[in-house]
Amino acid sequence: MSDTEKERPEPEQLTHEQLVRLVGKLQQLVDAQRSEIEKLRQENERLRREGHRQAAPFQRRRRKLNPKRPGRKPGEGPFRHREAPAEEQAGESAAVSRPGGCPCGGEVEFLHYEEVSNTDLPPRPRPEVRRYRVPVCRCMLCGKTVRGRHHDVALDQFGATAHRVGDRAKAAAHVLHYNIGVPQQQVPRILGELCGLDVTQGGLSQDAMRRAEQDLATEYAELRKVIREREVTHTDDTGWRVGGEPAQLMAFVTGEGESIYQIRPRHRNKEVREVIPGDYPGTMVTDRGRAYDARELDKVKQQKCVSHIQRSIDGTLEDKVGRARTFGEHLKGMFKDGQELWRAYHAGKVSDRKFKKEADVIREEISHLLRPRPMRAPDNERLLSELGWHDDRGNLTRFLSNPAVPPTNNLAEREIRPAVKARKVSQCSKTWRGARARECHLSITRTTQRKISGSLVEAMYLKYRAARTVARAASP
Repeated sequence: MSDTEKERPEPEQLTHEQLVRLVGKLQQLVDAQRSEIEKLRQENERLRREGHRQAAPFQRRRRKLNPKRPGRKPGEGPFRHREAPAEEQAGESAAVSRPGGCPCGGEVEFLHYEEVSNTDLPPRPRPEVRRYRVPVCRCMLCGKTVRGRHHDVALDQFGATAHRVGDRAKAAAHVLHYNIGVPQQQVPRILGELCGLDVTQGGLSQDAMRRAEQDLATEYAELRKVIREREVTHTDDTGWRVGGEPAQLMAFVTGEGESIYQIRPRHRNKEVREVIPGDYPGTMVTDRGRAYDARELDKVKQQKCVSHIQRSIDGTLEDKVGRARTFGEHLKGMFKDGQELWRAYHAGKVSDRKFKKEADVIREEISHLLRPRPMRAPDNERLLSELGWHDDRGNLTRFLSNPAVPPTNNLAEREIRPAVKARKVSQCSKTWRGARARECHLSITRTTQRKISGSLVEAMYLKYRAARTVARAASP
């Protein structure tokens, strides 16, 4: 016990004025602690909202009692097996000796030959090194140094940077990192083990940022413009970090195969309108994020993800019993009927006429359920107010009036998964320059992957060569 506590008198020994002062000091202490608790609560909410995630952010809160077994069910889906290699891939053939007899002791007769194959990696290749003898001359008039030019030699490739790694190797490194999700620290090791190539992490990082600012900048800008001309665009966002600070990574993807990624400090309607302007003529499929409900996007037709709506209804039904469940169950059933009708239409099981007729009935029923009226349960009243606001703008059932619009935002959620996986195994982006390089490379590689049928590495290599040709033509 401290000396102060020993000298402190008992409450019974204090006068009325001393008790009043003591109560005042204690009240001030309580107010200060309450203020500190409120600040911590707000900080915790901000961190949760701005994307700080736990080790397992996608774990289920409540597991199913009887979950389905994973994998394809017997008799469902196409059966696939490994195809025989193409003729141009065939190497040497090896003869297999005929069996001397049957294991049972009987003699055997020849029927036919059966061809089998093993496809394997070749031995570790040696990197292909090309040397160039660049003539260096001096102008006899002005004394300026003039160098010879070659398509495969960069204009600034001399001195300390005379020996470089080729475009195909860099294309492979950038595809591994940005498209497949390999941490950049591990890319040099993979290239060294498989190809015998000696590269450094810093060199690859600097090259990626330079290409994003020069070689691929024009294509990335054009890709952002193409999104604005599509009939339907899906969008979603997830938490990111730049230099250790919170940020947001947004994805915009179309059914035609274009993907746009952008990293910004915040996710507001201002950042959304960088890609989807306020006069966008198509339909934007989104979740129920507040950024999409801004006044600046009032003229943009939207489709709210039905899966997100059904999860909100499930959350409302958790503690409901009796008649309080009627509203949520009926509404959820109507959205389920609408999704099944949409799927049946795209599977060719429902004609255009029947789809329009049944879709109109479902839309009218949903609008009737979401009509303004008082509700006894506060949760039901809140859900009615939120969904009714979107229904008045046609943002809940647009997939029933326009079959080209999907009912869910699954496409954007799947498109953002590569970034989520990269976030798990990396430090996100260390600088904003690196963040710009990621959004550029990720957008172009994901889009190119859908547009081609061959090697993505070869496609990116050709883009680099084409960019070098343009740069060389523009230089004096």
